[in-house]
Amino acid sequence: MAEFLTTPTGIFFTILAQCLLVTVCVLVALAFLMYADRKVWAAVQMRKGPNVVGAFGLLQSFADFIKYIVKEVVVPAGADKTVFFLAPMITFVLAVIAWAVIPFNDGWVVANLNIGILYIFAISSLEVYGVIMGGWASNSKYPFLGSLRSAAQMISYEVSIGFIIVGVLISTGSLNLSAIVHAQDGSYGFFSWYWLPHLPMVFLFFVSALAETNRPPFDLPEAEAELVAGYQVEYSSTPFLLFMIGELMAVVLMCALMTILFFGGWLSPIPGLPDGIFWMVAKMGFFFFLFAMVKAIVPRYRYDQLMRLGWKVFLPMSLAWVVIVAAFAQFGVPGYARWVVGG
Repeated sequence: MAEFLTTPTGIFFTILAQCLLVTVCVLVALAFLMYADRKVWAAVQMRKGPNVVGAFGLLQSFADFIKYIVKEVVVPAGADKTVFFLAPMITFVLAVIAWAVIPFNDGWVVANLNIGILYIFAISSLEVYGVIMGGWASNSKYPFLGSLRSAAQMISYEVSIGFIIVGVLISTGSLNLSAIVHAQDGSYGFFSWYWLPHLPMVFLFFVSALAETNRPPFDLPEAEAELVAGYQVEYSSTPFLLFMIGELMAVVLMCALMTILFFGGWLSPIPGLPDGIFWMVAKMGFFFFLFAMVKAIVPRYRYDQLMRLGWKVFLPMSLAWVVIVAAFAQFGVPGYARWVVGG
């Protein structure tokens, strides 16, 4: 068996098994995270939320999944059917393959690329095409307007997210996500992580992640009061489900990136406690809870406010922070120059 795993066929099946394991685990986690999202929203509004299907409503997400699968797929008469069905598939596939470079523990990663951050950038920049194609292929003004809004929003906040990550890369000296986590492994535990030296950018990254993933209060492309349902308005059944899974998977990916970039990934917050995947999952769950709380308590922005915040506030601040971090790293300010991994 060991000899078979070293052959090209064995390597292929090993990589395939790793990809399936990560994909299945993420998809199952999404079902329960959606349940948690709805429960948090319900608790803020002083109601019960999902509580019928399964114990405490735990199987509600699976019931919704089956409902979407068995519903009829309705395609508008004037739609471009090829592009119409290709758009949700692109959104879903890109959201899945982005997880290939996410390390869940030391060595627990499908592809430990030295340019992992560039890979994430490339995937996130392509995701906007699924949105544009979905809005255009529907052959309706409302979806097309929603797709244009979403594209402008995603591009605007990708810029600030990019500059924020550049600050972390300057401190680490590596584009490898595992190396970024190792660079935060210090003797001070929680206070050795990048959240402390890069504290202002933690808040900017969190807000930019909300806008990048079209989450409230920046869900203008899908706002019911403004655009019916945005670029998804003509979709139903499985195609709509693929859009929804892709969006939610992007939210969880942002939680993983926050955990890795600023909060030590799988590292223990208390020196002496063992590191492991438990800390990675717990931190991601905490940030998803923050996403859910923002959705429940923060009022929606106007579109002009959203764009003004991205270009006139976040972009100058993140660009200035890159210059500041570069200066601190050049002069060896503690916490900003960790080019020796683990230093």
